[in-house]
Amino acid sequence: MKKYTRGINRRALLQYSAASGAALAAGVESPAIAQQKPIKLGYVSPQTGPLAAFAEADNFIVGNFKNATKGGIKVGNAMVPVEVLVRDSQSNPNRAAAVAKDLIVQDKIDLMLVASTPETTNPVSTQCEIEEVPCISSVAPWQSWFIGRQANPTGGPSAWKPFNYTYLFFWGLEDVIAVYTTMWGGVSTNKSVGGLFPNDGDGNAWGDKVVGFPPVLGKLGYKLTDPGRYQDLTDDFSAQLAAFKSAKCEIITGVMIPPDFTTFWKQALQQNFKPKVASIGKAILFPSSVEALGHDGNNLSSEIWWTPNHPFKSSLNGMTAKALAGAYESASNKQWTQPIGFVHALFEIAVDVLKRTPQRGDADAIVEAIRGTNLDTVVGHIQWNGANLPPFAAKNVAKTPLVGGQWRLRGGNKYDLVITENRTFPAIPVGGEMEPII
Repeated sequence: MKKYTRGINRRALLQYSAASGAALAAGVESPAIAQQKPIKLGYVSPQTGPLAAFAEADNFIVGNFKNATKGGIKVGNAMVPVEVLVRDSQSNPNRAAAVAKDLIVQDKIDLMLVASTPETTNPVSTQCEIEEVPCISSVAPWQSWFIGRQANPTGGPSAWKPFNYTYLFFWGLEDVIAVYTTMWGGVSTNKSVGGLFPNDGDGNAWGDKVVGFPPVLGKLGYKLTDPGRYQDLTDDFSAQLAAFKSAKCEIITGVMIPPDFTTFWKQALQQNFKPKVASIGKAILFPSSVEALGHDGNNLSSEIWWTPNHPFKSSLNGMTAKALAGAYESASNKQWTQPIGFVHALFEIAVDVLKRTPQRGDADAIVEAIRGTNLDTVVGHIQWNGANLPPFAAKNVAKTPLVGGQWRLRGGNKYDLVITENRTFPAIPVGGEMEPII
């Protein structure tokens, strides 16, 4: 297992940990925890492989969580130690399932936490459902996570069943479609859209003719050109580019892994194909991914789940989104990245759930506590109450806010992420207006 405090700035670590430790210890009467059997948390994320950008901040979040909970957490009247067992999915669904099973069967974890794309969240959640181990997931659109795990995903709502042990908090395709189309409305285009949907959990959901982009775009007057599914890590997008050129697409959208969009965008510019708008999910969420494009990343757009300007704070230590992002930047000497908030929130929810579960070793009691969550976190309010969800997903999904924006070049190859659209959550402030790429 990696050592998660390696490379962390000592001053930032001490500041962050002191705040966390003070919050967790408040009201504690007895610090004696040595005789208590530890609660075991499993955490799986793609720390290596093509999805590794999603886990870039894991060292910081997990390392500080371990330090903050070294005195244990209060469960009932006792202080109980907490262990975090971290595993790398290697961006591979089969590997994700295997490490999840090992955490359950060999390590005998009490609660599983998992983050970052359906390729990790889905196999881990499915393994937990099979083994009847509570699991909290995030950083996967709820349709990709919920429908993608059904025995009959194409059968429609009447064939879809709720899950008993696995839960997710994140946004949905209805949110990202609303964000994208509102951003597109800020630029004059011919409404011809090219779709880049891979043959993976996200791509199949985003391109689905029932729950994905196609039906909504049609109703809004957009013409979608979808050349079909391609395999992740492809090195040739000539077929897609030919289709987009033929359809005179002025908007490009889709959900790609970071290396694939880099390949596509470089090939597009080499062939003199430059749309007015490119709104791409997943691939350009991260500063490093946009910086890899040099000056060619300016005004690329994407969904925005979390920024330092989000008006939320942590239930663990009271840190605002701005303070948390700043602590990461001080500790790592890197620019903040969106998964920071959601990985932090996973551990916020875990602590809240465990504090409300006095029955040690009772999976059903933990599930009941998850279902009873009513918590303000650094990514917003989390409650599995079915709000803004269809009935078939209401039990297992809690929605979080989503806005949209563009990457703006600020000197050299460095970029700032500017919020340009907040219709779905006006409390998150905008920082600029939508601009065409050209």
